[in-house]
Amino acid sequence: MFKTVVLLLFLASPLMAQDDASRAWMAAGCGPNDISFDVKTDKKQHPTAQPPAGKALVFVFANTIPDNAHIAIGGWISRFGVDGVWVGATSMKSYFFFPIDPGEHHLCVSIQSKSVEAYSAAVSFSATAGSVYYFTTKDPNHPMPKEQVKLVALDPAEADLYIASSPFSTFHQKK
Repeated sequence: MFKTVVLLLFLASPLMAQDDASRAWMAAGCGPNDISFDVKTDKKQHPTAQPPAGKALVFVFANTIPDNAHIAIGGWISRFGVDGVWVGATSMKSYFFFPIDPGEHHLCVSIQSKSVEAYSAAVSFSATAGSVYYFTTKDPNHPMPKEQVKLVALDPAEADLYIASSPFSTFHQKK
């Protein structure tokens, strides 16, 4: 009996580690890695909005070196998630925005890839109804191993410059 329990624990440990990694990934704000998006950008649109009643509004911008490349082979899609659910995606230095309930939240960005370690970052923030929040991806100044991107808050005035110079992103989940 004891050998059976030990054998079962040994065989299940990779599965448990995978579940722990998935839980940590989603706790950081990311959605499931098997979800991906198709993204279109429009350089002529630069929409803004006000928060809906009782909600906050979050703008996210993609602004890493690959996002600013003039040529991308295969595209560079960054997914953004909040509290374990993907809320949208950007491609090549674009942006989008979404409403959010007041309270504590975890915002995540991850490149659309099979390897979640390739490009991901997360930040926690507290949203207040009627407020607008701006976040952008940045390249780390002195990256640590596996640190390809940072997610940082933007000043509203700087966000206005980003909106004026960035294409608007529309997306839909791939089937």
